[in-house]
Amino acid sequence: MSRFAPIFVIVAAALWGIDGIVLRPALYSLPVPLVVLIESSIVALFLSPIFIRQFPKLKLLTAKDWFAFLGVALFGGAIGTMAITKALFYVNFVNLSIVILIQKLQPVFALTFAALLLKERLPKIFFIWAALAVIGAYFMTFGYSLPVLETGNKTLIAAGLSLIAAISFSSSTVFSKRALRDVGFEMGTYLRFLLSAIIMLIIASFMGNIKAIVNVSATQWWVFLLIAFTTGGAAIFLYYYGLKKITASVATICELAFPMTAVVLEYFIHGNILNPVQWMGVALLIFSIIKVSGVKFIGSDTK
Repeated sequence: MSRFAPIFVIVAAALWGIDGIVLRPALYSLPVPLVVLIESSIVALFLSPIFIRQFPKLKLLTAKDWFAFLGVALFGGAIGTMAITKALFYVNFVNLSIVILIQKLQPVFALTFAALLLKERLPKIFFIWAALAVIGAYFMTFGYSLPVLETGNKTLIAAGLSLIAAISFSSSTVFSKRALRDVGFEMGTYLRFLLSAIIMLIIASFMGNIKAIVNVSATQWWVFLLIAFTTGGAAIFLYYYGLKKITASVATICELAFPMTAVVLEYFIHGNILNPVQWMGVALLIFSIIKVSGVKFIGSDTK
């Protein structure tokens, strides 16, 4: 199954795209920290049986393992998720141009972190396919046009939040790769959400958002459950399964399926049709992801 590992990461990233366009808009009325807290807590609760069965394995984790999981929870589960959610809230889920453009920078940060922290030696061909993937993603999103900036005075804030999300998710990818070195993807998924829930409980309590839980409607609770079993917990489960078998550098390129899915869904949901240039971008992105997945890395930590 190792040769199919990138597919699991791509599917997970596609689910994240569905989350941002189809599910998360229903939570717009709630405070962002509360949204992330409830989301993380539900997943951690349902994965508790895994924790109970594999509890003895926790004794085998080193200080570096716990540091890596803390990095995953802080940057991916807390900061990154809050930042991208708030960025989408700022543009009202209508114009995703700025948010998605900044997300294209994620591979740049992740490749840097992977080289610095994981000592992954990246051959030149990797950078060629990585660059083509980013170019394809750009043309898929905007065609020959420049990004649309008419989102009011909140555009700059949304762009800044999206940049924070890109950096956070990039570092989370690298921390996740290190965290999964000594545990299975099942325990890795649980610890990610458990630690994220603890961090978000502290943040939400400090910001006074806990009391807003009484404002969560019945429909929104169903959305939270749907997220937990699809784009949240299930997506991370698939993502960690694939990540454990590939390098962080390959994973971050596969994650471009997130903006690809988000943009395609936005066009279809709002009745827009991709022009020929955008479809060429889609083809280039998919082809580049396939090619980069087959690159052989030297000195990889996946051995």
